[in-house]
Amino acid sequence: MKKRTKVFILLITLLLLTGCTKTLKVKDKIIKYEKTGQTLTSNILCKPEEDELIELYTKYDKHLQVKMADLPTCKKFTPNKIKYKSLWESIFVKPLGYLILKFGYLINNMAISVMVIGLLIRIVLIPIQNKSIKQSENMKKAQPELMKIEKKYAGRDDNEALMGKSQETMMIYKKYGINPVSGCLLAFIQLPLFFAFLEAINRVPAIFEGNFLGMNLAMTPSTGIAQKKYIYIILVVLIILTTYLSFKKSMSSQAGQPPEMQQQMKMMFVFMIVMIAFASLSLPTAIALYWIVTNGFAVVQNVIVGKNIGKKD
Repeated sequence: MKKRTKVFILLITLLLLTGCTKTLKVKDKIIKYEKTGQTLTSNILCKPEEDELIELYTKYDKHLQVKMADLPTCKKFTPNKIKYKSLWESIFVKPLGYLILKFGYLINNMAISVMVIGLLIRIVLIPIQNKSIKQSENMKKAQPELMKIEKKYAGRDDNEALMGKSQETMMIYKKYGINPVSGCLLAFIQLPLFFAFLEAINRVPAIFEGNFLGMNLAMTPSTGIAQKKYIYIILVVLIILTTYLSFKKSMSSQAGQPPEMQQQMKMMFVFMIVMIAFASLSLPTAIALYWIVTNGFAVVQNVIVGKNIGKKD
């Protein structure tokens, strides 16, 4: 891997490890808003507007990263009106939080704001994502030839065999326009924006004080179902469905891999779906909506790009 690639990955890693959402804890006890089941955040970007939340945050004021008295109201929030000064927050989190709030107040609906801006981020990343999808499709086409190379050099570990295998593999990659390094880079380029958007949602209390289609944006499905509000079951179903469809596309690119590797991938696929199903029960509705809409967009994008690649062939 080239030196600049390593430096880029290191930079992204450092960004992701600084300024992240910090859960509000008191003596290792996680503080939740019992009414909705939402886990509270200690490094919020602005003051909540709901009276009960104001009281709750005020109660734990000394455990907040910035005291309530020093926080702007969400309506008056701007990226420069807060003391958090990490590079990650300054470049990504605070500007995205500001956009969500501004658009949300403009249309008087934070849920639509979250979904629309989430989709806009996906749209901005279309060229990068399309390249990633094409890489995946090309790898799928190359698998039969790569498998032949694996069989040809099976059981051989001498230098001559290793060199020959490497050269022939690179020729296949060149033939199908595959660049393994760029595949990793494409993923790392997208990660900061996706993580930053989730950070922005988590750290802006006003987002969770609204409602959408009869659902409280702070309510978690587990709490909603416990309160006999069964509409929240739909959120869980849609999260699982859109995640399954988006992961299934990745699984299809494994065709041609050795049977044991395919079996491992299937097991991992099932494990991930089960884990996400459980995790979805504790996701606030605002984040669940973002997850569903952007995953749905990714599914449609995968289908369209895949068909276009097939037509060109």
